[in-house]
Amino acid sequence: MTRVLAVLGTRPEAVKLAPVVRALRRRGIGVRLVSTGQHRELLDDALADLGLKADADLRLMRAGQTHVRLAARVLEGLGPLLARWRPALTLVQGDTTTAAAAALASFHAGVPVGHVEAGLRSFDRANPFPEEGNRVVVDHLSALRFAPTRAARANLRREGLGGPGSLVTGNTAVDAVRWAAARAPRSRPGCVLATFHRRESFGRPLERMLGALRALAARRADVRVVFAVHPNPAVRRAARALRPHPRLELLAPLPYLDFVGLLAGCRLVVTDSGGLQEEASALGRPVLVARDVTERPELLAAGGGRLVGREPARLVREAERLLDDAGAWRRMSRARCPFGDGRAGERTAAAVARWLAGRRRA
Repeated sequence: MTRVLAVLGTRPEAVKLAPVVRALRRRGIGVRLVSTGQHRELLDDALADLGLKADADLRLMRAGQTHVRLAARVLEGLGPLLARWRPALTLVQGDTTTAAAAALASFHAGVPVGHVEAGLRSFDRANPFPEEGNRVVVDHLSALRFAPTRAARANLRREGLGGPGSLVTGNTAVDAVRWAAARAPRSRPGCVLATFHRRESFGRPLERMLGALRALAARRADVRVVFAVHPNPAVRRAARALRPHPRLELLAPLPYLDFVGLLAGCRLVVTDSGGLQEEASALGRPVLVARDVTERPELLAAGGGRLVGREPARLVREAERLLDDAGAWRRMSRARCPFGDGRAGERTAAAVARWLAGRRRA
């Protein structure tokens, strides 16, 4: 019997839901996975690496598809599955269009929603866009909100979403990346690893940040800069336009385990990714956050990351500081990971089990 329906569409969703799905199944709770295929190229490899398989694949992504159209297709595609399987709970993760639309579809079907990674806020609806709006919508539609940190739960309380439905579990990214690091082959040790994919950076800001990576490679004969190219067409176009340099490597999207191996061996990370901030912290990799705001301020407070914005000169300066100052690098690499102890999946599953038991008694 399907007690829990887990809906995912991107690699980060698969990675962060995997510890919860495994923990639920260990408890004998029936879980079915639905893939929307929002990130087709990255998602399939991640599911295989994580030992998971979708029970239903909606295959909704189309070239050039807008977020509005994707949301509409998720609503249309998920409705019949909710009616057929009648789950007691739908689990979604994070702030994607898949998560927001799946939460809304479940709400319309009368199925309660559990939100893994609830309560994150940048307090700027345009940064990141549309993720900040998505996560607010999902939290307000959810019956269970699994906050990764106390600060995230405090955000929920400020919005009137406190009470027994909002729990601090830790972030399942820590569970997943430590599980993967124990299995992943190491590659390109000592490199500077960079990823950029935020929509607010597309166009000239992204071109300038990529130029900063090239400038860093040109200035430093002692380091290799590796840019992991996101499959978004805007990122691919910017990467193709970048003037080559022998110490700047552009990598096509890697399978999840291979990417974790690259992350575990790098010297430092330059990124606008939210999830990578968590994963790098869990593995003791210093993070330069190439954004104007972050919904993960705990990393900055713990000392494992620095918010450096998107100005090329500052990106290069901060990266060189960590490359040259062994003490500064050591302090960041040894900073406490603020996102949990690697048992978030089990805590989330335990909370779901208690909630399901309460529903049965009622």
